[in-house]
Amino acid sequence: MFDCDGVLVDSEPITNGVLRSMLIALGWEISERDCVDLFVGRALADEWAVIHRHTGFRIDDEWLASFRSRRNLALRAGLVPIAGAEEAVKAVAALMGERFACVTGADRGKAEMQLKIAGLDQYFGDRVFSGVEMPRSKPAPDVYLAAAAALRVDPAAAVVIEDSVAGVTAGVAAGATVYGFAPAGPAHAAPEVLRAAGATLVFTDMAELPELIRA
Repeated sequence: MFDCDGVLVDSEPITNGVLRSMLIALGWEISERDCVDLFVGRALADEWAVIHRHTGFRIDDEWLASFRSRRNLALRAGLVPIAGAEEAVKAVAALMGERFACVTGADRGKAEMQLKIAGLDQYFGDRVFSGVEMPRSKPAPDVYLAAAAALRVDPAAAVVIEDSVAGVTAGVAAGATVYGFAPAGPAHAAPEVLRAAGATLVFTDMAELPELIRA
């Protein structure tokens, strides 16, 4: 089960750039690192309290719609797949048939748009699961449990690929084995951080993934 943002598509620098600019406009001079650490892997609507604490502003549906609109424009202009992602997904498809999925904490529209832009939608079909549609999004395990049930897979027999603390926490809580993806860059958590969150192993190049799964 693949996370989407930061695992399949290189979206986090774009999305966080838009979010950070909107938070700064609200009066929160948040750093790039803090923006990544606080918000990557989490549903933004769930994080209203931390935004309110730093800005005094209670984000609402109008603000979230504005964020999503600006985010989507930026993603359409600059999104690319993670290097090696398509080859890794092809290899997983050969190993697993249709017993694999994209499991995101983001809204479905964003995930499906990104997979299409990156040319990855053909591999996942309708096997895309959104944490926003669950009672709780990541770091709760709900979306991974729902994906495992739909795939008719015991979560304990599943491998989750994640790049954020919230995502690793969700996968571990679901009972899955979690592989942390930690390429260099400010939008990704450090390897030791993913290990501390519960990742069984950490890798830095998507080309490594097929052999890790075979092993």
